[in-house]
Amino acid sequence: MIKIVKRILDRNRRVEIDKAWETSKTRRILLTIFTYLAIGIYLRVINVPKPWLNAIVPAVAFMLSTLTMPSIKKIWAKYIYKK
Repeated sequence: MIKIVKRILDRNRRVEIDKAWETSKTRRILLTIFTYLAIGIYLRVINVPKPWLNAIVPAVAFMLSTLTMPSIKKIWAKYIYKK
């Protein structure tokens, strides 16, 4: 019985960590940086003028989309995911 409780507590801890990571500013900043770099490299490879300047717009758009997701999730949970 003690092993079962320990497994449940361990699982709950992992779920808490995952949830904290999903909503963390660190994750959002890293995603924005990686998006900027990936798009910048791609634009440079295909010879777009000023690739690093042009990569800012999609990276910022991606960041803004991650900031709005919690609000959209609440609306989704209230009106669409009715269990």
